[in-house]
Amino acid sequence: MAYDSTATKERILAAATAEFAAHGVAGARVDRIAAAAKANKRAIYDYFGDKNKLFAVVVERTLADLAEAVPPSDDLPGYAERLFDYHRAHPEALRLVMWEALEIGDQPVPAEEARTRHYQDKIDAAESGGTDGDARTSVFFTLALAGWSIGMPQLRRMVLGPDHSLDELRDEVARSVRALSTGGGTLGQNRRR
Repeated sequence: MAYDSTATKERILAAATAEFAAHGVAGARVDRIAAAAKANKRAIYDYFGDKNKLFAVVVERTLADLAEAVPPSDDLPGYAERLFDYHRAHPEALRLVMWEALEIGDQPVPAEEARTRHYQDKIDAAESGGTDGDARTSVFFTLALAGWSIGMPQLRRMVLGPDHSLDELRDEVARSVRALSTGGGTLGQNRRR
């Protein structure tokens, strides 16, 4: 059977996504990625470079998949629902950006300029939808409400109770985003001058 480098790269990326989502960069092990991908460690280094470069590729790819599945929208409450649903089905996306924040902190992240342009697309869509106040703030809080609601299950359980369903929370996130983006709250009142 012929060697298929594309298939090997895909297996490595899938294994690396799971490994980094579970352990972050510092805790991830290349030997576990190689074993899960049924590849050798040398292939990982040849295709992707060191562990930090592999993590950057995994994050970029995961965020590209998210952007394709949940494109920017002028309907922020609907966008919040779709984002909530995506994170519910693909929790690794949130875990990866949380690990990135923990390990990189406030330093620039890989592909930050491209990622910033992508967020600008979300801001532009929110502005075209007639968001009251600062669209940047509206988008930021939309991302936070949808992500934090899924990314912090222990906090959700302690504050809302163990019987509060994710379906109820999804509706409440959309209602909150609607209120914030239509002036029903204080969102965006301190606009940058």
